[in-house]
Amino acid sequence: MEYFGDDGDRMHMMFNFHVNQHLFYAMAAADCRPLAKALNATKPRPASAQWGLFLRNHDELDLGRLTKAQRAVVFEKFGPDKNMQLYDRGIRRRLAPLLGGDRRRIELAYSLICTLPGTPVIRYGDEIGMGDDLDLPERNCARTPMQWSTERHAGFTKSDKPCSPVIDKGPYGFEHVNVAKQRRDPDSMLNWTERIIRMRKEVPEIGWGDVTVLATRDPAVLAIRYDWRNNSALFVHNLGDRPREIAFSAGLPGEAGNLLINLLSESHSRADQRGRHTLLMEAYGYRWYRVGGLDYLLKRSDIDTKSAHPA
Repeated sequence: MEYFGDDGDRMHMMFNFHVNQHLFYAMAAADCRPLAKALNATKPRPASAQWGLFLRNHDELDLGRLTKAQRAVVFEKFGPDKNMQLYDRGIRRRLAPLLGGDRRRIELAYSLICTLPGTPVIRYGDEIGMGDDLDLPERNCARTPMQWSTERHAGFTKSDKPCSPVIDKGPYGFEHVNVAKQRRDPDSMLNWTERIIRMRKEVPEIGWGDVTVLATRDPAVLAIRYDWRNNSALFVHNLGDRPREIAFSAGLPGEAGNLLINLLSESHSRADQRGRHTLLMEAYGYRWYRVGGLDYLLKRSDIDTKSAHPA
């Protein structure tokens, strides 16, 4: 709060390192409970200020706010080799190789960062799944030139020698991973990222609404709901490596949460007679829902109008 200032008159936006570190622990351990505590701990902020949410930046993945046991879990899962670690408290890998190049886990990570409270910040190159060069010293391994095309030096420079070497070998070499190639592929990481950003912009509740963590009775599954201006959005993520069946309530009064409209597919959800939704979540699965269909929203809007203007 000192950085933000009591009236938001100092820093207007800051990286939320506390949530970032507990997010990676949650993904490593398939345990969302410490992440939920981190979200609650960083909930207070001035109305004019905002958290910046990120997965990776130009430095190492700092794990200094985790306990020693939690840090050991993240090291074992995402950076087991000493060459992948830095300063005994961080991992110096880019996101894609850190997550084993698993598209399911990469999408899950970005779905989380786009639906947690704050403003998503994406590191250059992560939108195409760029890799790292562990032969470079310290933080330089993840600061290689952007891979634009299959042209010389990945289309980054016309110079005979870039200031930092381009990744040109292995599965993350620029001939395999580059913007030009992915722009032509509708199923590429780049085009998926563009679609998820577009959808994120259509759900203003995430940036403006009040957030509530819902009970799922499974530590691997995180369910959160945002409420803003009589609208609600709900997001469910399975951080585990196996399918899960969960039952939960949207946590709204009356019939408000009985219908969940899927924003990313046609698999909508209707609650049972007890008002509970049952979902089968695939490994590393994610769901984006708007709460209530159009009929409900119109009815709710009509009720609000009548209450504001009594006869």
